[in-house]
Amino acid sequence: MTSPRVAIAGVTGSIGTQSLDVLRAETGRYELVAIGAGGANPDAVVAAAQEFDVPVVAIDDPVAAEAIAERLGGREVRGGPGALASIAAEADVVVNGVVGFAGLDVTLATLNAGRRLALANKESLIAGGPVVQAAWATPGAALIPVDSEHGALHQCLRANDVPDRVSRLVLTASGGPFRTRSADELATVGIEEALAHPTWSMGPKITVDSSTLMNKGLEVIEAYELFGPGSPVGPGVALEAIEVVVHPQSVVHSMVEFTDGSTIAQLSMPDMRLPIGYALAWPDRSGVANGRIDWSSLARLDFEPPDVGRFPCLGLAYDAARIGGTAPAWLSAANEIAVEAFLAGRLRWIDISAVVSDTLTSHDGAPAGSVGDVIDADARAREVARRVVTAVSGVAP
Repeated sequence: MTSPRVAIAGVTGSIGTQSLDVLRAETGRYELVAIGAGGANPDAVVAAAQEFDVPVVAIDDPVAAEAIAERLGGREVRGGPGALASIAAEADVVVNGVVGFAGLDVTLATLNAGRRLALANKESLIAGGPVVQAAWATPGAALIPVDSEHGALHQCLRANDVPDRVSRLVLTASGGPFRTRSADELATVGIEEALAHPTWSMGPKITVDSSTLMNKGLEVIEAYELFGPGSPVGPGVALEAIEVVVHPQSVVHSMVEFTDGSTIAQLSMPDMRLPIGYALAWPDRSGVANGRIDWSSLARLDFEPPDVGRFPCLGLAYDAARIGGTAPAWLSAANEIAVEAFLAGRLRWIDISAVVSDTLTSHDGAPAGSVGDVIDADARAREVARRVVTAVSGVAP
């Protein structure tokens, strides 16, 4: 049997490096045929290409691509705009670990090529939902979510063969590092504090999103795109039937409740290699046990409702999903700008939600009927968000 050909976009990031761990753990099961990155960490790109003998390397920075090409000898190195998306055609399954809106090209290229997409880049699905849904309908295309919560929902739904009997989807949230802090304490949150997640090891942008609960809000929209009425695979769950519950242990990754009151949950210790391995092996499963639970030492599982008063980003995400069209693209773009400003020391943590809220009020109601619509919406929202950052912070870019 031929080994599935794998491509990894965003190979130097958190998802990319953990994807390499999954491949190492099952030597010979997969063939890594292409990797892509942004060019900021050339040593890691070169090391991965050499270790796995990767024939195709894509770097979206053309200058960095030239330098990497010199170090990699006879391998094909592609550089410039479109380089990352080009690796989709090389593989059977593509891991999209690119951070932010920049991952949209990889998502669309993979699905339009009729390949399986292991999607960790939630922003592309959130911002470009309608165009991603259209690409997902391409014959042969498959979309397997790599987020731990959506991977959990995907697994729970596989246990059900009566789609119209799904009552609700429940996404769990760790609550982030500030779950127990008062509103007054949140006003003084620092950058290092926001980057200290209690259970997960992630990149800086996603870690900050987790601290504001924006990450969970984006995941609500993602779940709606994956399993809502517009999904090519169903079960057609309404937005109001997608709920969030805070679960600080991060052992229950998500749950599906059925009309008879039965709930099926997916549990494991926090380990992103599990959903990555699940997406790579689908419809099979990995032979390596990542996140195995020691039931004799698991003392308790706690659950509580999220506090949208202290963490308004979650409510803003529901608002954007209800508006629809390009509103989720505005939400995602504004959040990227706000988090970027926070990490640069130009914006207080507590003002991230204010920037997103003020930006979203300027949403022009444009539809998301084409890739151009989505790109235009993203650019417009970023322009507005930058102005809002300056107004809120009093600090010019």
